[in-house]
Amino acid sequence: MSAKKIIIINGPNLNLLGKREPDIYGNMSFEDFFAELKEIYSAEIQLSQYQSNVEGELINKIQEVGFSYHGIILNAGGYTHTSVALRDAVAAVKTPVIEVHISNPYAREEFRQHSLISGVCKGIIAGFGLESYVLALDSFL
Repeated sequence: MSAKKIIIINGPNLNLLGKREPDIYGNMSFEDFFAELKEIYSAEIQLSQYQSNVEGELINKIQEVGFSYHGIILNAGGYTHTSVALRDAVAAVKTPVIEVHISNPYAREEFRQHSLISGVCKGIIAGFGLESYVLALDSFL
């Protein structure tokens, strides 16, 4: 049996993990965290990752993998609250998408408490730090 193909797609500012607001997002870079994930899940998952600060590039990646991968883990960052186009991309593909947030948006500013993409995702995991990605990966196994 071949490994499941799963991709983590990160949106704007997530390239700054480990540097950006460590009290909210922690001190580990996503690159270091991803290296750990790949090692842990190498037998079960063909894991890849993509990050962009550009909305259209995120949409292109979702469309590229959304009919051939087993799962998408999407942390859309600030686009979670603003992008109808990203919502439409998630709704258009067959691959199940799990919305992930490192922080708990419901414990933050009011504008972060509404997600435009939640309604078209398989599920939502938020507030567990980088462990949120692990919970999402485990849900696909």
